[in-house]
Amino acid sequence: MRNADAREIGNGDDQNRSALLALHAEREALERRLALARQQRLYLSDPAAIAAAQTAEQDLLVQLDRLLTRIRAAEYRHRPGGRPW
Repeated sequence: MRNADAREIGNGDDQNRSALLALHAEREALERRLALARQQRLYLSDPAAIAAAQTAEQDLLVQLDRLLTRIRAAEYRHRPGGRPW
């Protein structure tokens, strides 16, 4: 298989693979923070702490949505025939 073919299918030779992996690592960190905020919202007893956790959860959901959009765009760009927006 030629190197160009390997890059097209994202076979580890893709120079943008590390950027995509970094996006997924960021997603995982956001999902962990989101899970913590959700648990705090559900199980804390202080109303102020619950409100803060709910606000944090909402903010993290917005961040996660934006990050998932970036991941989808990066994955699309690297598919064969994908457009490099």
